Amino acid sequence: MKKVIIALGFLVIGSCGTSQSSKQSVVTKTFDIKEYAERITAKDLKSYLYVFAGDDFEGRDTGEEGQKKAAEYLRTQYRKMNIPAPEGVEGYFQTIPKSFFRGDIKASENVLAFIEGSEKPEEVLVLSAHYDHVGINSKGQIYNGADDDGSGTVSLLEIAEAFQKMKDEGHGPKRSILFLHVTGEEKGLYGSKYYTENPVFPLANTIANLNIDMVGRIDKDHEGEEKENYIYLIGSDRLSTELHEISEKANAEYTNLNLDYTYNAANDPNRFYFRSDHYNFAKNGVPIIFYFNGVHEDYHKPTDTPDKIEYELMAKRAQLVFYTAYELLNREQRIVVDGEVEK
Repeated sequence: MKKVIIALGFLVIGSCGTSQSSKQSVVTKTFDIKEYAERITAKDLKSYLYVFAGDDFEGRDTGEEGQKKAAEYLRTQYRKMNIPAPEGVEGYFQTIPKSFFRGDIKASENVLAFIEGSEKPEEVLVLSAHYDHVGINSKGQIYNGADDDGSGTVSLLEIAEAFQKMKDEGHGPKRSILFLHVTGEEKGLYGSKYYTENPVFPLANTIANLNIDMVGRIDKDHEGEEKENYIYLIGSDRLSTELHEISEKANAEYTNLNLDYTYNAANDPNRFYFRSDHYNFAKNGVPIIFYFNGVHEDYHKPTDTPDKIEYELMAKRAQLVFYTAYELLNREQRIVVDGEVEK
């Protein structure tokens, strides 16, 4: 079990007769990072997801009423957690005008929340998930998108709450964290494209992007009790070997998931590296990790519902993101980019 020790120094003056001497005394205050990670629970994830992937949000189609309700829900949760929007972002929303989209898509908005770092606030880690889905079909069936990407969205909320609790108790991160809920992913990665073209924080100061897109289910290749303790990681070694090493170490020390790199292969015919919001960061030279459970029989169907989510496993996957983020935020030097950008 890893404990983090903070040293608080103060001067103690002692006297004896006419002589004085001084010595440095150190008081240590410890905290266990695991206690904060374990605040990310299956119970809380389930509570969030049954609302977020419920019928009231009408499939969260970009620009439509259900997506607006989902955005408002996210804003409300961050206000409850006392996590502010970044300076200059009014009401947590980064508005994307209709003119930015191709086709008949209405204006939409990314949702942004921010925890400022204590020592290197100008350096920012972006944690992202898309909160849109595909709406309602011609038969009136709602596509709830519980896994895609309700799972990533509510994982972000739980991770944010854990980091805010740390900050409230005096253990805030050295670097800053941007929680970025992007819209328009299903239409063509529009929300992340808009953010990277109009960044609230310079991309040169963005140390990495950890993107969570579908982390609540088990695919056919991992069915069976002995194989289901897994997560696919994509892109962790493509732009920064340090990022890959940090991810591997965090998993080995804390979560012990099977890290499956099948879809990270350069010749992967699915090309998942290019198909979620992390790619808009990667093509701009920002190191990324894409967390993914693989596709399943309910992918992009009305049957992708909250009752089919593996909540305990989902919590463990979100905890891996938390541990990896913690190391990136608090290490002495930001990670080095030593890979080549793929476009």
